[in-house]
Amino acid sequence: MSEKFVLATHNAGKLAEMKAILSGLGVEVISPAEAGADVEVEETGSTFAENAMLKAKAVCAAAGLPAIADDSGLCVDALNGGPGVYSARYGGEDLDDRGRYMLLLSGMRGQTTRAAHFSCAVACAFPNGDTLTAEGRCDGAIAFAPMGDGGFGYDPVFLVPEKGKTFGQLSAEEKSAISHRGKALAAFAEKLGTYLQK
Repeated sequence: MSEKFVLATHNAGKLAEMKAILSGLGVEVISPAEAGADVEVEETGSTFAENAMLKAKAVCAAAGLPAIADDSGLCVDALNGGPGVYSARYGGEDLDDRGRYMLLLSGMRGQTTRAAHFSCAVACAFPNGDTLTAEGRCDGAIAFAPMGDGGFGYDPVFLVPEKGKTFGQLSAEEKSAISHRGKALAAFAEKLGTYLQK
């Protein structure tokens, strides 16, 4: 018997990624639309973990099924950890991905400290009130100009020093092997496996 979990996202890429990772645990991952639980959740948390849990709990309550959510973003040392939880809204609603990373680059002009990291928190809420959380992080630096057209968001300007490439230049496989989301999901899958065996 496979257990159904709702993934609180409208992103088809994230859904496919989560299905691939959790299928080994006998878990069936469905979208909020498939669960009849399309809820808009305001991300009012001050951390990625808080925002992920807000989304997971809201979708769990609406669907009556366990729900998984993630929240992630880019934290830049020279910007005091910004854009952080505001990564997707950086510069306002009118900007697209390219607009956001170009704004970031202009804000970094003249900065010698380029250190940055991507952070991802995964949260799961169960109808019985139980919760699970996991986090992942990938350290890197902000490039001086965008490179590569793979990935999404800030990928073209996030440089992975040991690869000598930006996330935008890595293949999907290379990226998921080292990415913050890949690490968070691997840690989460391990915790979920243990929880389901109870």
